[in-house]
Amino acid sequence: MHDTLVRAIGLTRAFPGGETAVLDASFEIERGQLVALVGPSGSGKSTLLHLMAALDHPTAGKIEWPALGPAAGLRPGQVGVAFQGRSLLDPLTVAENVALPLLLAGADAAAADREAEDLMHRFDLWDSASKLPEELSGGQAQRAALARALAGGPALILADEPTGQQDREGARRLVDTLLACVEAAGSAGLTTAGASATTSAGFAPCGWTSLRTASAPISVAMTAELITIERCMPRRGAIGRVIIVG
Repeated sequence: MHDTLVRAIGLTRAFPGGETAVLDASFEIERGQLVALVGPSGSGKSTLLHLMAALDHPTAGKIEWPALGPAAGLRPGQVGVAFQGRSLLDPLTVAENVALPLLLAGADAAAADREAEDLMHRFDLWDSASKLPEELSGGQAQRAALARALAGGPALILADEPTGQQDREGARRLVDTLLACVEAAGSAGLTTAGASATTSAGFAPCGWTSLRTASAPISVAMTAELITIERCMPRRGAIGRVIIVG
């Protein structure tokens, strides 16, 4: 089994008007790894995540998915994405939103309902199963979007600032659940975090106690290696930092 889920070589994404969000980034993400991409708002984190999900296309360089196949076959099923903004489908209930990727991937309705129920219990959403997105708080909507991204046990899970709408304790529970799901599925997970997460207090809600130096980042009950992707995020002079935990 090929273990490299994503491989990028010289990846660049520039936009009309000359703004460059991702510049000459090269990296690999292996099966079973957890990756935290840290940088200030507007530094290109979401753009890089969208490129990895094949939701956007690079203007230069190459990105491929050796273990997953061509981009056209990544979704639904092999890649799950939880977006930073609200992304639930308004006409569907929480339960229907969470079950949707399973149905699109060909699961029968009963199996999809069972897995959706399990995910809603895991993310403290069972009492909201019949609610529409407009009836949810920001935190509930965020948890529902993450549950939907995890439906079907995708090999690659991409979550854009998944704790942004949670309080401190809620964020810890969410990260614990996310880690448990990633481990159970043998997946790789990538999450983004804002620049405030690089401080001890700000990073704790995202599941890490602190981010100290490039040689010694610390994570909860894990050893982490910090890999710097030079010039990955040129906006505002930011350097793209990827923490690979394993």
